[in-house]
Amino acid sequence: MNKSIALILATASATALAVPAAAQENAAFTGPRIEGIAGYDISKAGSSVDNDLNDEDDQSIDGLLYGVGVGYDVALGGFVLGAEAELSSSTAKTEIVDGDLEDLGFGANLETGRDIYVGARAGVLAGDNLLVYAKGGYTNARFNLLANNGVDEIETDLDLDGWRVGAGAEYAMSENTFVKLEYRYSNYSEGEFDFNDDDFFDDDTGESDRFDADLDRHQIAVGFGYRF
Repeated sequence: MNKSIALILATASATALAVPAAAQENAAFTGPRIEGIAGYDISKAGSSVDNDLNDEDDQSIDGLLYGVGVGYDVALGGFVLGAEAELSSSTAKTEIVDGDLEDLGFGANLETGRDIYVGARAGVLAGDNLLVYAKGGYTNARFNLLANNGVDEIETDLDLDGWRVGAGAEYAMSENTFVKLEYRYSNYSEGEFDFNDDDFFDDDTGESDRFDADLDRHQIAVGFGYRF
């Protein structure tokens, strides 16, 4: 009887110690987080668009990706589920070239603007400090267009709606700090022009009708963050 009691007490003690240990092991991937990101960004016409009409035009624009993100994760055993949001931008830009238009005094410049992303991610623990995950959600990107006819300038924002998917790995350097590396693909399929000069529209909305689009975006991002 004494041996049975001792065995029960030993088992209960081991279980009680194991629960905090497991919780501590997953603490690096649980709770709210904030992070800074940087990386490579490239945008180009999608598969349904013929962008080879002018050999002088850039067929894609690329530059430095930078931004901030926030999120909240919950560890469930060996799995991690989370929600996240991100605000980023890019240095990618180009000058739209057309010899015939240039002779007439026309020109245009296109710059990448802000990008808003809201989504979720799900991952598995590949080790005590390593999370491998996939992600997906909604993204809204803005491109800034400045055109001129040699006399007047027109500033236009192109807003595009689309979706994003990606995959990455996150390494917990401690319970509160982490680094990550991920690849993201975005496709924008619908958009509208927002003119800064409302005189173009009788209703003073400054917005064009929505139209179909096809723009692909590829990004490789590294991040450093803090978990609260």
